Amino acid sequence: MKHFILAAFLLLCHNVLFAGGASTNSSTADTVETTRLFGLASPRETFASFLHSMNDIKRGRAERINDAVNTLDLSNINPLIRREKGRDLAWMLLESIDKTRIVSLKKVPNSSVGERYVFSSYESGDISIKKLDDGRWLFSQNTLSSLPRIIEELAARKSLIVNAMDAQYIPWHINLRQQLPESLRTRSFLLENWKWLGILLTIALGIIADKLTAFILQMLVKNIRLKTKTAAFKESPEDILRPLAMLMMAAFWWAGLNLLALPDQAMIILLVAVKFLAGATGVWGAYRLVDLVTLYLRHLADKTDNKVDDVLVPLIRKTLKVFVTVVGITFVAANLNLNVSSLLASLGLGGLAFALAAKDVVQNLFGSITVILDQTFHTGDWIVVNDIEGSVEEVGLRSTKVRTFYDSLITLPNSIFITAKVDNMGQRRYRRLKCNVSLTYDTPPDKIEAFCEGVRELIRLHPYMRKDYFHVYLNSLGASSLDVLVYVFWETPDWSTELRERQRFLLDVLRLAKAQQIDMAFPTQTLHLLTTNDDSTTPNNPSTPPIDALSQQFKNSARSIVSESTGIDKKPPPVRF
Repeated sequence: MKHFILAAFLLLCHNVLFAGGASTNSSTADTVETTRLFGLASPRETFASFLHSMNDIKRGRAERINDAVNTLDLSNINPLIRREKGRDLAWMLLESIDKTRIVSLKKVPNSSVGERYVFSSYESGDISIKKLDDGRWLFSQNTLSSLPRIIEELAARKSLIVNAMDAQYIPWHINLRQQLPESLRTRSFLLENWKWLGILLTIALGIIADKLTAFILQMLVKNIRLKTKTAAFKESPEDILRPLAMLMMAAFWWAGLNLLALPDQAMIILLVAVKFLAGATGVWGAYRLVDLVTLYLRHLADKTDNKVDDVLVPLIRKTLKVFVTVVGITFVAANLNLNVSSLLASLGLGGLAFALAAKDVVQNLFGSITVILDQTFHTGDWIVVNDIEGSVEEVGLRSTKVRTFYDSLITLPNSIFITAKVDNMGQRRYRRLKCNVSLTYDTPPDKIEAFCEGVRELIRLHPYMRKDYFHVYLNSLGASSLDVLVYVFWETPDWSTELRERQRFLLDVLRLAKAQQIDMAFPTQTLHLLTTNDDSTTPNNPSTPPIDALSQQFKNSARSIVSESTGIDKKPPPVRF
């Protein structure tokens, strides 16, 4: 996860630094509306809007800071830090004005004619309001860039606005810098020395907060695992809340960087890193929370006999993770001022390929819905789809994973379940056995009938066997055996139990045959060698009765057998269980 975050951050930094720095101007209609709403049509209106907004903030209306920032020309400041930088510059501008003179708005021009109004000039620059091409009057870019030097120039002066509460609204870094010794305010390399120390302290505090929060959360999870009665929570990893500690570190870094008021380029790089870290760890933390919710849902699903929820739990987990990913990307893009819609539209052929691929995505989605609504199969079922046979391991939004009986894992797109024939072996109510028990031809008929009744009694006595439907009959006279059909069913929950019960039944059949001295047949051939002296080859043997007498003899024998078995002209009722 950390390597993924680092790689994605480097890619985003490249795009942001080279493509995100330029800002786009609003349309004429929008700027006219902004001028009318915020009073930027003249130097006096701009000055009044700024002062009134800042005074309202001091009275507790913190949302007015945006109105004050709207009076500043921030077009040269990178959009990534425009909001943070604008608020800081607004307080610096107010501090400079309060240390210069008390503003009399009547002396500020109220005319929209002209190009520039200068409030005051200093050795480091001036505070001026300049007219833009769209008609707005804003505190100029030169003013904003000169403010840090003007603040330093006016450091020895006291504010002319006598109010003891004003000090708490002055930016923290301004008050701190004024109290530091000259050695710390010296710029040794790129930044002033105190800012380097501030960055080092911010990083250290963030790391300490991360480690401390991670330890507290880990102890909390351990305590919950010991006290909870839910078995699912006992299986949760101890570091499941680890991303929340990284969020705490990102919060410390974000707060520290904003307090230090670093130069624009440094702020861009560091704030992009912190914002991306916060977004990535936020998504990671949401993933962990989804896993925690999934554990509880799976615990509830295991308590029910319905298998639909066993399929829904993985789908809910994946759906929530997709939702979290979309929200996370949107959040990161919004904080980095990236237009996701424009980015997708600029992909051109990539967008076309995405649209074409969406067809399969929709089909797979409908396939998963079909599986759930029709309850085609559930997790753990033994299914046969086309030439694929195996046990269902997982049903997802896009595909279904089937574990074959030779232990490979096959991924099937859910779209095939819309039209494919699915043979769900796992939904069988009974497991069938159809076989022939072959007896030797020298087995007496009465013993065969008794043997069949003995097998039926075995069926009645075996606990897993279906008692309301079975067949055991002499079924055919084979080439080398008398074949007794055995057609039975088991009501077993799984294949393993079926195999065990099948073996037990077949062994009992063999024990029954052995106990009653009935021999099992196997394929045999008898070879008769005839010689010319064999009397049986002599045609028209006078000892053989005529055909009519012989036929009558067989008929009488058949009537005798039937009268003893079922009775003449008596129809046995159908088989009842």
